[in-house]
Amino acid sequence: MRAVITRVLSASVTIDGKCVSKINKGFLILLGVHTSDTEEQAKKTADKICGLRIFEDENGKMNISPKDANAELLIVSQFTLYADCSSRRPGFTEAARPEISKPLYELVVSECQARGFNVGTGVFGADMKVESVNDGPVTIVLDV
Repeated sequence: MRAVITRVLSASVTIDGKCVSKINKGFLILLGVHTSDTEEQAKKTADKICGLRIFEDENGKMNISPKDANAELLIVSQFTLYADCSSRRPGFTEAARPEISKPLYELVVSECQARGFNVGTGVFGADMKVESVNDGPVTIVLDV
């Protein structure tokens, strides 16, 4: 499972001109599911996301967890994170098919919600417009 986590001041998802999800300070998470991913990896990914201390403390050090920063999460499914770019036209054979990836994506979302986070989402499989105001910028690539 691959998560691209960006610390944001705000982020939103729009579909067909309608805002379907919006957060304030927190993490915008683009989430890709690999063909070999399991429920255990989804739970571990959620645990890592929810514990990632990349908010700055009073000394300017990344030391504050999202929970302690009162952060929100916006999690967007993105199969293109597993693109094979060995040729000019990317291939996506490493990305899990929707029947595998959707339940694992939903498990990550529910695990984060169970930890008390306000979690916004995109719409699985939809053509989405994602906007964010990056903070820092701070972007972390997490492979679990």
